[in-house]
Amino acid sequence: MKPGQVYILDGSDLSLYTGVTSNLENRLDQHHEGCFRGNTHSRRPVKLLWNSDLMDIQDANLLGEPSKNLGRPKKQAFIAENWITLQIPARRKNPEPGKTFALDGSCTMIGRSNGNDQVKVPHRSTDSRKLLL
Repeated sequence: MKPGQVYILDGSDLSLYTGVTSNLENRLDQHHEGCFRGNTHSRRPVKLLWNSDLMDIQDANLLGEPSKNLGRPKKQAFIAENWITLQIPARRKNPEPGKTFALDGSCTMIGRSNGNDQVKVPHRSTDSRKLLL
């Protein structure tokens, strides 16, 4: 078993960066020295906010990957172990106008009849993808 850890760094611009490593001390030194030309290089100095306990590196990757795509509020909830906040869906930046989706896979199209009147037209989505919670 190769050990690994998930970690979250706070950048100088208040951004949060999530990473996975097998050697946390070494990885923090690399971030501070600017060895990576990616996210943290221009946001130095960085500060370690949170790290997981040692676990199998594969488990660390499974934990770390989904949290990399979370925004700042969700990462803060993750650090605080606020599981209720993590379950609330994030707002879409560019929602598709006129279309709302229910958890059962159905969707409602909002149509216009006369000018500003809105008519709800039930529509069953044919998309076979399932919503995983």
